[in-house]
Amino acid sequence: MLSAKKMILLIFAPKPDKMRKKTIVALIYDFDGTLSPGNMQEFGFIQAIGSTPEEFWSMSDGIAKGQDASNILSYMKLMFDEARRHGIKLRRNEFKRFGQHIRLYPGLKEWFRLVNQYGESKGVKVEHYINSSGLKEIIEGCPIAHEFKHIFACTYIYNGDGEAEWPGIAVDYTAKTQFLFKINKGIFSSRDSERVNASVADEKKRIPFPNMIYFGDGETDVPSMKIVGMFGGHSVAVYDPDVPGDKANAEKLHRQGRVSFVTPANYSRDSRTFKVVCAIIDKISADSHIQWLSSLR
Repeated sequence: MLSAKKMILLIFAPKPDKMRKKTIVALIYDFDGTLSPGNMQEFGFIQAIGSTPEEFWSMSDGIAKGQDASNILSYMKLMFDEARRHGIKLRRNEFKRFGQHIRLYPGLKEWFRLVNQYGESKGVKVEHYINSSGLKEIIEGCPIAHEFKHIFACTYIYNGDGEAEWPGIAVDYTAKTQFLFKINKGIFSSRDSERVNASVADEKKRIPFPNMIYFGDGETDVPSMKIVGMFGGHSVAVYDPDVPGDKANAEKLHRQGRVSFVTPANYSRDSRTFKVVCAIIDKISADSHIQWLSSLR
């Protein structure tokens, strides 16, 4: 027999309503330094061209400084030139093969299932997105690629033989912000610049900014962190406890008001990261329920 306390909880507990639109929560991740230590090129590609990470990034920075060019386009050109010089065919499948060797931070293999289940228990649907200046083709080959609703990242244009021949999309730090608005409106095309700029009523936007959680690791994520926070969402700075100065950099972002939370790059069930995300989901779920109740007449 139920106690009086349990009876009261059952009576007043929020009940699902078939007419109520399901709330979607978007978890949006940078990739390099956020989900994986280092840069994705360092887990196979750089070794394949007989170089070291220090040598590769020094050459890339040299191109950018010497030509006053984009750092992103510079590394993409260097990858293209070095691959051709070493007889490596840059095809999508080759990029994906490099992605298979990417090292991930602890807990990520089970992270998505845990977060999705927690969201379901709170009556919300959780979706995961990548917003990265890295290469989409490499990310598509990594062990967790299937977990993402969409991957926004740099990519190449391929010729008739399936070989990369020119940059197709270069995502720099400020360009990342456009993809936040695409997620907001439910647009899954990097090319589309018409619908993303079209005026849409707030109630018709697929994922409101307050329902977004953005994960980043440093200065390159500041514009996206700022946008998400400015519109009522939540930004999280992660840091690698094994990298000197990484925690200090993340805490600096917190002091500057760029992020609401700082947490080690650990995604296991017992991690601070999981606790923070669960707390945010609790808030989004409660806010959504209150908003729905206030709409009833």
